[in-house]
Amino acid sequence: MIHHRTSAPPTTHPALATPSDLRGHLNAHLADTRRAWLGGALDEAADHPGTHGPISVWELRLAEAGRRCGTEYADAVRVLILHAARADTDALTRVYRQGTADERRAVLHALPHLVPGPDALHLVEDALRTNDTRLVAAALGPYAARHLAPHHWRHAVLKCLFTGVPVDEIADLARRAHGDTELARMLGDYADERTAAGRPVPEDLYRVLALTAPPPADENGLDGKET
Repeated sequence: MIHHRTSAPPTTHPALATPSDLRGHLNAHLADTRRAWLGGALDEAADHPGTHGPISVWELRLAEAGRRCGTEYADAVRVLILHAARADTDALTRVYRQGTADERRAVLHALPHLVPGPDALHLVEDALRTNDTRLVAAALGPYAARHLAPHHWRHAVLKCLFTGVPVDEIADLARRAHGDTELARMLGDYADERTAAGRPVPEDLYRVLALTAPPPADENGLDGKET
């Protein structure tokens, strides 16, 4: 019997999926009235991306997203509205500063779609200072993976262990942790502190620690890298 390999379905994570995939997912799952509202909100954001009066029209739609489309789809809806509005770093910062925790999370998810450089790192760093685990998880998406400095990134990994955020939420973890001896040292110190205090060591710590291992040496004593 021939087994045909099936491709994995496209991700619907708001920070990882393309806007096109997010729109397709929402169109497939939203009821007609909700889909119609989304289409209108996106058209409105695209037609009037700037500020009109004290607040942008599309910012009002961000606040309505959960009620209009359902909380399970609100993150994706908000990311699409921000994308349609072509929100720049200033606009994203305004929404983050003035918005609810849900709207702040959407801004963090939207960063890799809208900000090509490190200009919005202040939003990531602010989220990582909070005790809101959903914000911490959202902050460690692909934008942080690309732009967060090693020192801050290592401390963010430890924050996940402190607060119980699963390390699976950290985008590009394997690549960034690979061969990071300083991260390995910090993880070892944290494990020793937990053990000395009679507290359990999070299982995720050992997973990350394994990722920090350098490549194995070959039989000639080389580390496997080309010279």
